[in-house]
Amino acid sequence: MQIAESTKPKRRPTNLSLDSELLSEAKALGINVSRSAEVGIAEAVRRSKQNEWLKENAAALESSNAYVEANGLPLDQYRQF
Repeated sequence: MQIAESTKPKRRPTNLSLDSELLSEAKALGINVSRSAEVGIAEAVRRSKQNEWLKENAAALESSNAYVEANGLPLDQYRQF
C-alpha cells in the first residue's frame, strides 16, 4: 500500500550543529543521521507536550487521586479481579 502524496510529511532542509565525532561514528555505522535526528526531535516534542499536559491538569489529577484515596474507586464493588 502506498502513502498518498498529500499524507507524506513535508521535509525541509535544515542546518544542525552536531558533535563531529558522533557524526563520524554514525556515518561509519550507516546510520541515517537525518532520520535519527527526526526521531529524537519527535520524542523530545512528545515529552514536552506530555509534561505541559501534566502541568495543566495537575489540579484535576490531584483532586481525582484524593477522591479515590478517601472513597475508593467508583464501582470498585463490581470489579472481578
